[in-house]
Amino acid sequence: MKLMHLKLLALLTFMFAMSSAWADPVWIDVRTVEEFTADHIEGDANIPLAEIDTAKLATQYDKNAEIMLYCRSGNRAGQAKEILEAAGFTNVVNAGGISDVRSLRELAESNSSAAQQ
Repeated sequence: MKLMHLKLLALLTFMFAMSSAWADPVWIDVRTVEEFTADHIEGDANIPLAEIDTAKLATQYDKNAEIMLYCRSGNRAGQAKEILEAAGFTNVVNAGGISDVRSLRELAESNSSAAQQ
């Protein structure tokens, strides 16, 4: 009976690890609220660089989750990456600027930016 429990535990652990590996990445825009309001990618989180709370993020996301960060040019995303990695997040990527992310994800310019013009 104990062997069966150990096998079940091993299987569940493996399944959890695999589901984390196949999970969609978390996309976080670290620009200011004003920048985000003017132009953003629908569905992505906005956590301005100055407001990053690693303890709160650790309650929302697994520290091994794939976290993709971006800003206007990639500079603030790089700073955010360093903050998250220092807090123990292991799979953080600086995806560059918002235009880079749109290109990477094959997304069109948002309506909010078109309305500004």
